[in-house]
Amino acid sequence: MTKPPLTLYLAAPRGFCAGVDRAIKIVEMALQKWGAPVYVRHEIVHNKFVVDGLRAKGAVFVEELDECPDDRPVIFSAHGVPKSVPAAAAAREMIYVDATCPLVSKVHIEAQRHAEAGLQMIMIGHKGHPETVGTMGQLPEGEVLLVETVDDVAGVQVRDPEKLAFVTQTTLSVDDTHDIVAALQDRFPAIVGPHKEDICYATTNRQEAVKTVAPRSDALLVVGAPNSSNSRRLVEVASKAGCTYAQLVQRATDIDWRALEGISSIAITAGASAPEVLVNEVIDAFRDRYDVTVETVETATENVEFKVPRILRVPA
Repeated sequence: MTKPPLTLYLAAPRGFCAGVDRAIKIVEMALQKWGAPVYVRHEIVHNKFVVDGLRAKGAVFVEELDECPDDRPVIFSAHGVPKSVPAAAAAREMIYVDATCPLVSKVHIEAQRHAEAGLQMIMIGHKGHPETVGTMGQLPEGEVLLVETVDDVAGVQVRDPEKLAFVTQTTLSVDDTHDIVAALQDRFPAIVGPHKEDICYATTNRQEAVKTVAPRSDALLVVGAPNSSNSRRLVEVASKAGCTYAQLVQRATDIDWRALEGISSIAITAGASAPEVLVNEVIDAFRDRYDVTVETVETATENVEFKVPRILRVPA
């Protein structure tokens, strides 16, 4: 039987960013240096395939530091942690490695700097997300106020409207965040923003690529995890860009083939914590059913690389 033709637009950049790459490398290097088990507080990155792979090598994933023994190394995830966590690890004389993405650390430093200047912080982010918890945990209780939407801005109660600054989670929708920032600046004209956009280069680049491929595609699939903020934003961006069917899939087995009946074009991208092997798995699934023509649509080139912490670069 002849397979129906399908044009597959492969968005680029997609998949792993430099912060995710570094975090995974940190766990692998820690296992090489200290042997198994190495404990990891929270999923190192939001991807089940990646986490399961590291677990098979000897990483033990826990939610809180008190689940870790004193005599084994512990790694903090790429999303960052409140200041109280490394302080508790140091008090227990544990070996710990901070895998916080340097671009998240930059936001932590900004928050600290603004607080030292006497400014109260407003954070644009998602309540309960590990990155938001980590950033808000850099300062004492009440010093960071969270807003998630434009509507939240109207209700936020501040100490002094003349002494405010804002930071953002690094994985938000660029367009949605722009609207929230505009609302903050409208209500609090004196509010101080970051020197450079907090939303990271990888989030921005992946969203721009989706905006390019979405309008020309009958459907768009984002390879990523349901608890991955940047992956979920890609689905939203695709829908807003005019793609009538945009879905998140963890693996090829999650594809809803009935929903895709009759399509002649599809776009594929991947969140920043999704490995390329899962993208290839999805492409192969389409090749099984369609006569696929792959067209890569590249909107930016990435060559960012972050060093791993010094503790992993020196012998045990």
